[in-house]
Amino acid sequence: MSIVVNLDVMMAKRKMSSGELAEKIGLTQANLSILKTGKARAIRFSTLEAICRVLDCQPGDILEYREE
Repeated sequence: MSIVVNLDVMMAKRKMSSGELAEKIGLTQANLSILKTGKARAIRFSTLEAICRVLDCQPGDILEYREE
């Protein structure tokens, strides 16, 4: 099982840079980068909620399940 993070896709659709998103959700650019590359082992619901609020999207727009 594999969870794919499509955060970069949503950011491109909203024409938002990593720095701008990180500032608006209160995350460091380094932690946002870890999340974007799929290297994060967990995400807090409060962080996911902030991302969805700022990007005006649903959690399913960012996280996707793919069978291997």
